[in-house]
Amino acid sequence: MAASGFTPIRLYSTSTALAVPLAANLAAGELAINTNDGKLYFKNSSGVVTLIASTAAVPGTVQSVSVTTANGFAGTVATATTTPAITVSTTITGVLKGNGTAISAATSGTDYAPATSGTSILKGNGSGGFSNAASGTDYAPATSGTSILYGNGSGGFSNVTIGTNLTFSAGTLNATGGTGVTSFTAGTTGFTPSTATTGAVTLAGTLAVANGGTGLTTGTSGGILAYTATGTLASSALLAANDLMIGGGAGVAPSTTTTGTGVVTALGVNTGTAGAFVVNGGALGTPSSGTATNLTGLPLSTGVTGTLPVANGGTGITSFGTGVATWLGTPSSANLAAAVTDETGSGSLVFATSPTLVTPILGTPTSGTLSNCTVDGTDSVGFRNIPQNAQTGSYTMVLADSGKHIYHAVGAGAATYTIPANSSVAYAIGTAITFINLSTTSISIAITTDTMYLSSAGTTGTRTLAQYGSATAIKITSTTWLISGSGLT
Repeated sequence: MAASGFTPIRLYSTSTALAVPLAANLAAGELAINTNDGKLYFKNSSGVVTLIASTAAVPGTVQSVSVTTANGFAGTVATATTTPAITVSTTITGVLKGNGTAISAATSGTDYAPATSGTSILKGNGSGGFSNAASGTDYAPATSGTSILYGNGSGGFSNVTIGTNLTFSAGTLNATGGTGVTSFTAGTTGFTPSTATTGAVTLAGTLAVANGGTGLTTGTSGGILAYTATGTLASSALLAANDLMIGGGAGVAPSTTTTGTGVVTALGVNTGTAGAFVVNGGALGTPSSGTATNLTGLPLSTGVTGTLPVANGGTGITSFGTGVATWLGTPSSANLAAAVTDETGSGSLVFATSPTLVTPILGTPTSGTLSNCTVDGTDSVGFRNIPQNAQTGSYTMVLADSGKHIYHAVGAGAATYTIPANSSVAYAIGTAITFINLSTTSISIAITTDTMYLSSAGTTGTRTLAQYGSATAIKITSTTWLISGSGLT
């Protein structure tokens, strides 16, 4: 019968092997049957799912059984240590009620409404008591004495269908038949299962690396694990105090190296503080010694002190004279003149090839050539003597013969001296060339395509110069010469 404070039994089932209901799957007092395993579970008022029946034998040995008299119950136990038979009794009569700890007699009219007949089913009336439940309205009558009722969600009850491998008789639900575990495999895990097909199945062996294990059963104390070339794990040798592990590359076991004094301590110091290793981008601090051969990015204004000597590529000086830095930055003639202190003259810097000098005072040079110089801006610089070009045979004048005398020496034979055309040798206007003949043989003075006049006579052509004669030819236009002298015809 239904009574206040009780909830009709609900039954769930599954045919999935080894499936166990979770606490979230059941409400307190509900049943769950695994038809494959032949097991019945229920959820107690503490929210724990417990196995209450199984077709498989549950191992265990009862050592002793006793019944404590408390909370309205008493009892006796026969053969307590072998095959106990427990008899529970109570001195309470009437309808029982529980207060969460003990059982006591319920008070009619207070704790419940008295049944109107001895065959009624009571239901809560919503006023703190009970009323008779109406068959067909409040509940569905059982079709037989072996039915289990469940709340049908419409304010009444319906019959529970008993599934395969279950029987319900005389108020007892039993699991029958079914098939236990027939085989079990652990796959590639490395474990080997026992041959049990019921109860507990145990696993033995070592979990493989491929399944998240190590594949090892022992290791070296103080060593570390490392993967081998085949993908298995192996334990290294003992790592001594302050050793560091050094990788050997693919397929090579790591090795150890003993660190120097203070290395391990430095590894434990925060970067940037005293005693720590210097990392990329970190502060070097103040090293006691070192070689900076390959350093870059050194701030010259704040990171370098002292004077770099000449032997190391420096200047050996600590400062520039007045104006030197300006000239180095802008190397102009004016800035150079401002930087030096013992210069003479002014103007632009002069170099050796084709310089232009403005009113220079040369002093007394030890040597020099004034071939292209003039005396007054127009006339070339002359000689205080007439340089000599001695010849003994026919000869054509060159530009260097300007201002010289051509000497035909004693004993020389006949010869012709030719003045080249302006188109071949462009003597400057005013050029004078003198001819002197001391030979017993007369010489000829000729000109090519230009014109040479004989002084006073005005005739042109080749001239003859007798022994002891001298004659001078002067260029008066670009293609005209005038010749005069003694012994000249």
